[in-house]
Amino acid sequence: MSSLPTPSGAASLQPAPLVTRTVALDDPGPLLSLLPDLGDPRALTSWVRRGEGLVGWGRALEFTAHGEDRFAECERWWRQVVETAVVRDDVRVPGTGPVTFGSISYAAGSPAGATLVVPEVVVGARDGRWWVTTIGTTSELPAPVAPSARPGPAEPVGVTFADGSLSPARWAVAVDEAVRRITAGELDKVVLARDLRVQATEPVDARWLLQRLAERYDTTWVFAVDGLVGASPEMLVRLERGLVTSRVLAGTIRRTGDDEHDLALAASLARSSKDLEEHEYAVRSVADALRPHCSSMNVPESPFVLHLSNVMHLATDVAGVLADGSTSLVLAASLHPSAAVCGTPSDRADAVITELEHMDRGRYAGPVGWMDSSGDGEWAIALRSGAYEAGSTTSMRLFAGCGIVAGSDPDAEVAESDAKLVPMRDALTGR
Repeated sequence: MSSLPTPSGAASLQPAPLVTRTVALDDPGPLLSLLPDLGDPRALTSWVRRGEGLVGWGRALEFTAHGEDRFAECERWWRQVVETAVVRDDVRVPGTGPVTFGSISYAAGSPAGATLVVPEVVVGARDGRWWVTTIGTTSELPAPVAPSARPGPAEPVGVTFADGSLSPARWAVAVDEAVRRITAGELDKVVLARDLRVQATEPVDARWLLQRLAERYDTTWVFAVDGLVGASPEMLVRLERGLVTSRVLAGTIRRTGDDEHDLALAASLARSSKDLEEHEYAVRSVADALRPHCSSMNVPESPFVLHLSNVMHLATDVAGVLADGSTSLVLAASLHPSAAVCGTPSDRADAVITELEHMDRGRYAGPVGWMDSSGDGEWAIALRSGAYEAGSTTSMRLFAGCGIVAGSDPDAEVAESDAKLVPMRDALTGR
């Protein structure tokens, strides 16, 4: 395992233990309005839903791992950090004390790898309580920070979009080939993703994207970790004081904006054999992965329809009682990749993805979230997202994926992927 990284500017090869201080706050205002303009989207972290969650900035520590053992290496690194940390926590709720934010590549072989970031400042809000955690690597407790609203971010300028690895027409051909293989019995389901390239004439402020996403999609988890920004509706796993929960989404239909028509569409989604089949595969994969870690589980027999601003999904909330002391990151590792982002059987689906997508997903469709010193935390699937290109503040790649089963229609899947690109496209264009 890699050793703890030496903080920037430190003279010693062995870094000092992490030193954290958490104090209560009066309501400082909306969390996302507290993020400073640091000129680097990779220096900001976010995990916000309906005004609650965590935001952070700066980097006290960070760690990167690659390959098949990237989850385990990140887990070991965080345990080592926590074991040596000096902690003063006056609030003591999930998300206080030492906290790390992480995003992990979909594929083991991706150069994107897995990154854990410990910010220098973390501000949290939960159940009418607010707090700030200041984090350092010196021997002294860091002084508390008094966060306040910052000047609003500027709208992106000169944004243009271009086809990614495959044009929509070529991606439809890939979908058609996947359906052919499924019909031939080679596999049951595969999730195919496509990308879209973004170029702006001025740096794109991640704070603008986060605020637009939170305004439009308040039922999602609006996240930012190491330059990956998005709004995910799918909670891969939450662990809080022994309770494990996971929200499974699979099966999608686009909303029209007409409430009466959308209700009819929701009813048709709930009856769709194609979408119910896709959803069943996803729920089964999550339940099978969590069962070895839990003493009891609740898996609803039928999904409900989750209404988002632009689409509706079939959704199921799976719950269990933790039995083996695993952390939230270990649980996320056991769930990845689920049928919702890979397919069934996973090994065959992954081979089809590699052959037909013609791109590296990077950290799209991988786990993204946070974890505290107890191992409690929340990890979503990085969907409805975009990643800043390496070393750039003006170039991004956006991603969207669709579950392909025997009844899938290529043109309909292109339309569904377009709908899933809307959140990031609209955030970038100010719509």
